[in-house]
Amino acid sequence: MSLTQKGYLQKVLQRFNIDGDTKSLSTPLAPHFKLKTTMSPTTIKEREYMTHVPYANAVGSLMNAMMCTRPDLSQAISMISKYMHDPEKGHWETVKWVLRYIKGTINVGLVFEKDSTGKQECIGYVDSDYAGDLDKRRFTMGYVFTLSQAPVSRRSIL
Repeated sequence: MSLTQKGYLQKVLQRFNIDGDTKSLSTPLAPHFKLKTTMSPTTIKEREYMTHVPYANAVGSLMNAMMCTRPDLSQAISMISKYMHDPEKGHWETVKWVLRYIKGTINVGLVFEKDSTGKQECIGYVDSDYAGDLDKRRFTMGYVFTLSQAPVSRRSIL
């Protein structure tokens, strides 16, 4: 059984002008994005520019996909959602990167299937990074449990 949100994601991409000419990407977030609160707009011109950017709408649309069928977006959404109160142009570039990743992976979703032995196993994974939060130097820890090779429970904690 598979679950996708292809129709919804196509509408999201249209809404934020990610069209057929836009290059798609293979990773949800690149290592060169080092987001911090100190990146917030400092000039009137920067603040004016960001008033016309639908940052919160884009992040909310991506959150919907993440919660329903796209757990692969969790880390990227966690990073970009921290700056919804005062985003800067660099934050918006990161959101557009995630949208371009969606464009290249629009058919990705959850697939529940038996393994080659016919079993339906529950498997858990855990990972952490130390001082990955550049603002407060806190660590992130997360886990995911899979059933039939698809995630059924996940959590990330800062």
